Amino acid sequence: MGEAKNIISWFELPVMDMDRAKAFYETIFDIELSLMVLGDNFKMAVFPGGQSVIGGALVWNEDWYKPSNTHGPLIHLNANPDLQVVQDKIESAGGKVTIPKRQIGPENGYMAVFEDTEGNRVALHSDN
Repeated sequence: MGEAKNIISWFELPVMDMDRAKAFYETIFDIELSLMVLGDNFKMAVFPGGQSVIGGALVWNEDWYKPSNTHGPLIHLNANPDLQVVQDKIESAGGKVTIPKRQIGPENGYMAVFEDTEGNRVALHSDN
């Protein structure tokens, strides 16, 4: 067996309105996403990070990416040290908390689920 590693290497969240989605995630996480326009019909806003972290982006292409609050993968974004701080910003930023912060188990921390401004179902995770 090889060395243990994160199973997720990259994620993409579909968006309908790149400016709105970018502003939402920048607001709730207090970060800046790097916008890349990759042709007439493809945009990507990359979450900050580097080679040592799992990366991801908001993506827009009206034919290929479709937001969903009921289908597709559910990703858990790191909201350490306490996801409550992020959760408290969601509604005022235009999203909707669908499962408020709750403990997964004594050894597994806490989680919450929200719907972003684009209609995606996304989860948060934190140790506290």
